[in-house]
Amino acid sequence: MEIWPAIDLRGGQCVRLLQGQYDRQITYGHHPAMQAKSFEDCGARHLHVVDLDGAKSGQSENLEAILEIRAAVKMQIEVGGGVRDEAGICRMLDLGVDRVILGTSAIRRFEWFGQMAVRYPGKLVLGLDARGTHVAEEGWTQESAQTVLDLAIRAAKLPIAAIVYTDITKDGMMAGPNFDRTGDLAASVKVPVIASGGVTTVEDIRKLVPLGVAGAIIGRALYEGKIQLADALAAAN
Repeated sequence: MEIWPAIDLRGGQCVRLLQGQYDRQITYGHHPAMQAKSFEDCGARHLHVVDLDGAKSGQSENLEAILEIRAAVKMQIEVGGGVRDEAGICRMLDLGVDRVILGTSAIRRFEWFGQMAVRYPGKLVLGLDARGTHVAEEGWTQESAQTVLDLAIRAAKLPIAAIVYTDITKDGMMAGPNFDRTGDLAASVKVPVIASGGVTTVEDIRKLVPLGVAGAIIGRALYEGKIQLADALAAAN
């Protein structure tokens, strides 16, 4: 199982939002590129980056920080937040990003998302963020009528790289991920599923492995020393 340490960007800084709420932010003050290099030095081969400003505004807002991260490390990088059209996809790929995460744009324009997935096979990741069973949109500020499972099953027919599933109620709370729903999702589709939100301990990772999850994203727990990246990588392997 892959471990994806997370860098959430807001105003060019590393931050975390508690339960996806923009008024409940923890700012760590770490330089994003230096933080990425620190993760790589600990043995990480993957990096999950979210442009929180972009997720809210609908257009990429932290391109300079993303470019600096790309220049600093050789890790496989996936980036989401604010990518709503083909030009945005191309912009990220031109920066050297390996995979682009699409959330709101994919949910609202699924036919278009399918076309993009065919045009850029293996380069797109579907971001499914949810409170309960329904998908959230617009930087987690709105709820869609579509369910996570229904959308994932439709997306699994496309040549996408993965599905990132985030239980928003768990995100940033360091109380463990939603094992039941994550496991159900991984069992329902053949596309790799990456668990996000609440992964805090080595035991969390050990419990995710038998669920067939392809990867786990870890954010706040790393920044606050609740789990060491080397231990997370060892547990995943």
